[in-house]
Amino acid sequence: MNTAQFWDAVLKQDREAIRGYFDADAYVNWHNTNEHFTVEEFIRANCEYPGDWTGQVEREVRAGDTIITATHVATKDGKSSFHVTSFIQVKDGKILAVDEYWGDDGEAPKWRQDMHIGSKIN
Repeated sequence: MNTAQFWDAVLKQDREAIRGYFDADAYVNWHNTNEHFTVEEFIRANCEYPGDWTGQVEREVRAGDTIITATHVATKDGKSSFHVTSFIQVKDGKILAVDEYWGDDGEAPKWRQDMHIGSKIN
């Protein structure tokens, strides 16, 4: 499975292209919000989410039938930015399950800034 092409379809909110990556019985879990989606529910949630999106897979690790991606996702206007870690279980080139963890991008909390520890990654 080509994860860059999968993420491209997700970011373009291309229903048919997204559907083509999944096994009919697949599911997606968004753990931060305690949500479990069928493929059709995931497609609806993704494709009806407002805004135009961009993003890039920053890291990919393959371990057996699991693909782990760390992806930067942002609105094209730059108002929202996120990082998502996805654990994608694949069999015969189709996604069986996805477990995702989304986080908002932002500044370090004030208490850490006040401690003058850490530095910016980039």
